[in-house]
Amino acid sequence: MAQVTLPDIFQASFPDYERSHPLPWHVRRAAYAIMHCRTAVLGGHVQSCPDGHVSRIWYNSCQHRCCPQCGFLQIERWLATQQARLLDCDHYHVIFTLPHDLNSLWLDNVAQMTSLLFSAVRATLWELLGDPKYLGARPGLIAALHTWGQTLVLHPHVHCLVTGGSLSPSGQWLGVRHGYRLPAGVVMAVFRGKLLAALRRAFQGGTLRLPSGLRPQPFLNLLNRLGHKQKTRWNVRIMERYAHGRGVATYLARYLRGGALKNSRLVAFDGHQVVFRYHDNGDRTTDGKGKLKRMSLPVSDFIQRVLLHVPAPRTQVVRFYGLYHHTQSAGLSRCRAALGQGPVEEPEEMGWQENCSQRGEAHPERCPRCGQRLVFTGIIARSGSPPGTRSGERAA
Repeated sequence: MAQVTLPDIFQASFPDYERSHPLPWHVRRAAYAIMHCRTAVLGGHVQSCPDGHVSRIWYNSCQHRCCPQCGFLQIERWLATQQARLLDCDHYHVIFTLPHDLNSLWLDNVAQMTSLLFSAVRATLWELLGDPKYLGARPGLIAALHTWGQTLVLHPHVHCLVTGGSLSPSGQWLGVRHGYRLPAGVVMAVFRGKLLAALRRAFQGGTLRLPSGLRPQPFLNLLNRLGHKQKTRWNVRIMERYAHGRGVATYLARYLRGGALKNSRLVAFDGHQVVFRYHDNGDRTTDGKGKLKRMSLPVSDFIQRVLLHVPAPRTQVVRFYGLYHHTQSAGLSRCRAALGQGPVEEPEEMGWQENCSQRGEAHPERCPRCGQRLVFTGIIARSGSPPGTRSGERAA
């Protein structure tokens, strides 16, 4: 049985969904891109074997960052660039999660809440790691926003990759002390205080829009309640030390593009229900991983969950601070020299043919029968139909 894909589901069900659900233009644009990626609607071109063995059709990709079929090459390029810049030192993975009590506020103020969350995360780490008890300096930090959980519900959180050292005030490399074990309770308390203070300032300044039905005083009461650790748990996770940052960088790269759900997680679609896999982190196996389970949703609910995570235009979901900020190249170079690394060498931009070769895949532009390079033979216009094969050819 053929693998069901997200474009299959959107092609079958999004037109009906759109008629009954008002959507902002950037969400409609994302849905359109997902529906028509690598189809004749977006046009394409044809390549053929010079000896007429095969003819191969290449439809254009939509290049939207929420499409699960696009972006692989961009992700690989981004990852290669970041890995070339990473310091050869311990790195730490820290995760900050927004309490779900604030989800409705997030939905009505996505851009503002995104900015406030990133700022609170950065300020928390700067304050604590600036303390000589832990580090006494500002490290390098790469922070990535994810807004979904395993079941695609709204779950805003920020993943941080943090260097295990930095420059001392005198310009020398300063490694971590005491295993860099920031106390999770202290991190949580500082993060909670900074984010709640920022929300109060934004509200007083008139830049926050309250959700429908929420009046000012109940909103302030909510913030007060969230400030009491006995009443609301603020989820901050400090993961184990990594000998290098490549593993976490690879993890972050997977979520830069492709949306909240990859095609590989889809199990079935019958026109009415969508079944997909997810890891239940509340029910873990003996090795600490969430048990793999299946969820079935009505297709309208499934589409709603997928589109919930389409970022607004120009939203920066990955941000760089400290030594990894683009303005700190001199400090990064001094750190690399202290760690025995040479200057940063920008990797050559990888083409998709080179990427296929690195993964050990057969060259997609060679005839599988005679090995010759396929040659360009025609253009498929947007919204057009693919041309028929020539006599003696077969579709590849």
